[in-house]
Amino acid sequence: MGVRNFVVEGVSGTGKTAVCLELRRRGFPAVNGDRELAYQGDPRTGAAVDGLSGLDVHAHHLWNAELVRQRAADRSEPVTFFCGGSRNVGAFLDLFDEVFVLTVDAATLDDRLDARAGDEWAGRGRTAERALVRRLHASGADTPPGTPIDATRPLSAVVDEILRRCGLLGA
Repeated sequence: MGVRNFVVEGVSGTGKTAVCLELRRRGFPAVNGDRELAYQGDPRTGAAVDGLSGLDVHAHHLWNAELVRQRAADRSEPVTFFCGGSRNVGAFLDLFDEVFVLTVDAATLDDRLDARAGDEWAGRGRTAERALVRRLHASGADTPPGTPIDATRPLSAVVDEILRRCGLLGA
């Protein structure tokens, strides 16, 4: 997809999907990894698993590493953004020129999770999932190392900062 490839990561509720949609709106190739690359699989082997629910969904949320590698190897675009999170990001982290990690404070995270419907991950009424998101947010254990991006700001400012850091928007 891109001569240069970037990943936008962060815990649930930090704005990865919103950033993906805004990048696309601005004309940048952006892959919504959680919708276009994800499946439920064994984190050690990558083998697909069925019938998971609750917290197991999160622990087995993988991206198809081979598909990520294929898309990253396609040089038809000058830049491509991969947005989302996966438990196997380490299997393909070497493909990215930079990792951007969206960060928010606990109150913003709670507000964003409160805005989710009950059928969405960590949405209203999904207390165990929300508790997991809060623990991961507090520990940082669920995201790869990368450049932190303050995602409490308006979406346009968040995307502008990412584009500036990629050299795609003037200072």
